[in-house]
Amino acid sequence: MQGGDCPPQLASKITVYMLSKALAISPLEVYKMPQSLVKDMLMIHGNMEQLKADEMDKEIKKSKSNKPNFR
Repeated sequence: MQGGDCPPQLASKITVYMLSKALAISPLEVYKMPQSLVKDMLMIHGNMEQLKADEMDKEIKKSKSNKPNFR
């Protein structure tokens, strides 16, 4: 799934799964959404996840640099 070719049916199911989990809604609700809204919501969700990951990385680096060295 990562970076490889994915059949369209599987890609569609993965998209529905991801968006329904991200929005805590039924997969049926995702199927009812217009394609443009699904694309927009996935893009927003991806950006938010990236921001969270970046913040976590920042905090980890900050905590490592503030850690006393007991050698």
